[in-house]
Amino acid sequence: MKNNLSYRGQYLLAVKRRSRRVLCAQLSIVVLFVAGWEWLALAGFVDPFIFSSPSRIADITVTMAQTDLAYHILVTVLETVIGFALGVVLGLIIATWLWFCPFAGSVAAPFLVVLHALPKIALGPVIIVWAGAGMGAIIVMAVAISLIVTVLELSGGFASTDSALIATIKSFGADKKQIFLKVVLPCNLPVLFQSLKVNIGLSLVGVIAGEFLVSKAGLGYLIVYAGQVFRMDMVMMSVIILGVIAFVMYRLVGIARQIAEKKINHDN
Repeated sequence: MKNNLSYRGQYLLAVKRRSRRVLCAQLSIVVLFVAGWEWLALAGFVDPFIFSSPSRIADITVTMAQTDLAYHILVTVLETVIGFALGVVLGLIIATWLWFCPFAGSVAAPFLVVLHALPKIALGPVIIVWAGAGMGAIIVMAVAISLIVTVLELSGGFASTDSALIATIKSFGADKKQIFLKVVLPCNLPVLFQSLKVNIGLSLVGVIAGEFLVSKAGLGYLIVYAGQVFRMDMVMMSVIILGVIAFVMYRLVGIARQIAEKKINHDN
């Protein structure tokens, strides 16, 4: 017993050490990239007017932080969260309905594939006319881009659920609703959270595409404005902030997955 505990302790310690090494390597890459970028700009190997530089990006960030940068970030985050949430909820509802109605799933399959391949940005003018030139159109664009992916991934996960488990619970007299809640949905939690991670990026893409087309605020608006006045430092600042937003949301989804898995293991 003591040997097993000792081995477990050594294993956990090795895992922690590896995690620290990975984190140190990641931070080193970021530091070297930023330092190299700044040196190349100062040495004249890259044009700071076109590619900007870390120091110029830092300067414009500090300057705009004293004005309306926080407002633009808040607008983009709010639109992304709303679009993300709607895409996930609607996608889960549609995928669930398609599982409960296999005939509808077979009929809808080719249409879903076509809708997934369709460039949603092409529907931008239609969406603007329908939803209005404002935040509503941007949110609809985000939902349009993320919804079909959610439906396809969840539908595929639901359809590939272990048939032996379903047959076992059927033998105990479970109806279709109980099968879905007790077997299908729990077995596809990894698929659900994987689709959430994918939808973070897709929702941001939809929001920025919408802000490119119609917006008076947000990071997409800043990128368009900065491009028009040739402020590449503002463009790069906005892109970096978008990366930070995506990273934070990605981590939050990972934390939510850990909480969900712990709750399921505790209940079992």
